[in-house]
Amino acid sequence: MLNPIHSAKSIWGRSCRREMFALLLVFAITILISHSAQGQTFSVLHNFTGGSDGATPNAGLTLDRAGNLYGAASSGGGGGCGGCGVVYKLRQVHSGWLFTPIYTFQGHANQDGEEPIARVVFGPDGALYGTTGSGGAGGACIEGCGTAYRLTPPATACKDALCPWTETILHSFDISDGAGPGYGDVTFDVSGNLYGTTIGGGGWMSGCIESGCGAAYEISPSIGGWSTSMIYSFANGSTNLPWSGVIVDSSGNLYGTTNGGGEARSGSIYELSPNGGSWSQIVLYSFLGGNDGGYPLAGLVADGAGNYYGATPFRGANGGGTIFELSPIGGGWNYSVLYSFTGHEGPITSLTLNAAGNLYGTTQSDGSNRLGSIFQLTRTNGSWTYTSLHDFTGGTDGGYPVSNVVLDSNGNLYGTASAGGIAGGCGGYGCGVVWEIAP
Repeated sequence: MLNPIHSAKSIWGRSCRREMFALLLVFAITILISHSAQGQTFSVLHNFTGGSDGATPNAGLTLDRAGNLYGAASSGGGGGCGGCGVVYKLRQVHSGWLFTPIYTFQGHANQDGEEPIARVVFGPDGALYGTTGSGGAGGACIEGCGTAYRLTPPATACKDALCPWTETILHSFDISDGAGPGYGDVTFDVSGNLYGTTIGGGGWMSGCIESGCGAAYEISPSIGGWSTSMIYSFANGSTNLPWSGVIVDSSGNLYGTTNGGGEARSGSIYELSPNGGSWSQIVLYSFLGGNDGGYPLAGLVADGAGNYYGATPFRGANGGGTIFELSPIGGGWNYSVLYSFTGHEGPITSLTLNAAGNLYGTTQSDGSNRLGSIFQLTRTNGSWTYTSLHDFTGGTDGGYPVSNVVLDSNGNLYGTASAGGIAGGCGGYGCGVVWEIAP
């Protein structure tokens, strides 16, 4: 079972240890398990089999305006690497959900990506964008250093349920400009430029992991194609290993976290600002690895007042990680812990902030069974109340969620769990599920 916390290197190099999965095709399907959780209803919408539908859905989900769900499974699906991963769509049909793979990755041998471990997101042009942790045409990594890609639906109406979308490789990383795009989403600025990070590679080629300390990049649309530039190279002895992606403010500044570096070597929160054709970094906060938490893997979310929210999977007052807020104050920043987890490993992916200012997320190995949980933090009279919405059992409900949480207009929550489910295989852990919590 993949534990994505302990080694950044283990993510984008994981394909050399990938298991072969059974080629069983299961598409549709209706809700397979349902029970009450804290007054709400938890349901499984799809059980992955490790066949053509994919396996190990580390990535979270994205909603379109019609309420359809899109996601990525990091393995399975066939392809040239014994299961290179798939991008899929879930569409509600009557009382059930129809699962359709819309793209199957072919792997490094075919100069395609493999291991899509980050979420797909919609760009300003309505296409889906994402990254793969390995694969691509870059030859400096044994199995490719990863890709950034774009998926577009068929130009005409497709009568075949298996009708694939069209992929365009925007960039194949090659260590010198980055290696292994992490779990964070790509993001767009108002001009349609795409930004993201890699956990390895970059200009500093030693001292963090064997491929480097990570990079931030920009991919811009140009006439007839796309142009890519490395806008910042993280370094040993400074901030490094940017596991999460970045978010962008109205001035074009980027904000994110690093798993390593900082004054106490316990990670950091940083800002990247454009400055006359180059980019400069400011460290907004260095984690101490104590009651404040440490080694963040999750990225940031922002509210309308300029406050940033995030999480750490480790340390904190109770040892299980923290949820924090970073607020602007007097020309500087104030860091405060909103909640400290008592479990095993806290959140490793970005939180979700709803219109009421409540926070939602998952933990990978927390919860009463140490198999992960889904939680809500509610702001009430200046304080925060923690509610566990579901504790995974590792059985038919899934286990070890690595995804974020998304909410629709009716208050339903959606996400994935990377293991568990009813299907056998996948090393005996189960191949993962897509879940829903309905109010």
